[in-house]
Amino acid sequence: MYIDYYGFTKKPYSLLPNPDFLYIGKHHGIALSVLEFSLINEAGFTVITGDVGTGKTTLTRYLCNHLDDNEVTVGLVSNTHRAFGELLQWILNAYGLDYAGRSKVEQYQLFVDYVISEYGQNRRTVLIIDEAQNMDLEILEELRVLSNINADSDQLLQVVLVGQPQLREKLKDPSLEQFAQRVVADYHLEPLSKTEITGYIRHRLSVAGGNEDLFDEYACSYIAYFSKGVPRLVNMLCDLSLVYAYTQNKQKIDSQVVAEVVRDKLRGGLTPLRKAVVQKKSRDGMARV
Repeated sequence: MYIDYYGFTKKPYSLLPNPDFLYIGKHHGIALSVLEFSLINEAGFTVITGDVGTGKTTLTRYLCNHLDDNEVTVGLVSNTHRAFGELLQWILNAYGLDYAGRSKVEQYQLFVDYVISEYGQNRRTVLIIDEAQNMDLEILEELRVLSNINADSDQLLQVVLVGQPQLREKLKDPSLEQFAQRVVADYHLEPLSKTEITGYIRHRLSVAGGNEDLFDEYACSYIAYFSKGVPRLVNMLCDLSLVYAYTQNKQKIDSQVVAEVVRDKLRGGLTPLRKAVVQKKSRDGMARV
């Protein structure tokens, strides 16, 4: 509803991953380099972790969009909980392979034949598993066995695991020592810094065709503080701030608008924002939360 009012061509802040809006700050830049390095050097396993909302999925979607389809075939799996079915079936589905009516052995052979066929056409097969922290130790071991398709010096299958910090703890389990030894590269995404938050907010405004200075510096500081640097929370606060400002016919978003949003969200108690009471508005532009 505020898109036309503020001159956007599309919504600048959404909770859904959108690689078109990826802001490459320090940690996201390193994570992207780690992923590119692992793929170029044909690493067996790569692990990327980060807390909820830090942009892991957006990063992997961006990577997928920038891979050469003539050189790499990518399969993406995000349903990793046992309740959603067998992992191997989800893997086959990710590559468009029909596994209906086949036994588990036949499904495995179907995948092996597919990977070998891709390799024969000079294409590497990359499997990206999102929300990998949901996989239990047994499933992770099955994945390791599946990677045995790689033989001698030829790397037919590369696996990228993306998940929350619990994934790292699982991979430290003694029963997964062989798995851990195959992890060539790994990186943990940290939240954005205060300076990066300002750049992040302005970057998304620019991509959406709006005014980069729509949020003043005090509004950006508020958002950086209460979001704790988590991109998903930044998006939520920015989106609601635009709604509140629009209903008040404001041309710019200041700290008072953000404070109002934060106060209402804290009152609801469902959003994990940093809690604080800020003094009444003064010369520095701060407002009571």
